[in-house]
Amino acid sequence: MNTSSQKITRQDLESKFQVLQDDIQGVADQQKSKFAIGVSIASGIVILCAYAMGRKAGRKRRSVLEIRR
Repeated sequence: MNTSSQKITRQDLESKFQVLQDDIQGVADQQKSKFAIGVSIASGIVILCAYAMGRKAGRKRRSVLEIRR
């Protein structure tokens, strides 16, 4: 590390920022994959609920046809 008597150079700043950016990028990639999994599960649940509710509504409106001989 630099002591207080030494000046901070451009190279020092760039190296520290690069390390920081690499750490942040790694965390962002991990969170992005978790978010994608969560969104896909939630959309699947919404699709299944819409399908189930549509079937229930269809059963209520369906007429019963009786054939007599």
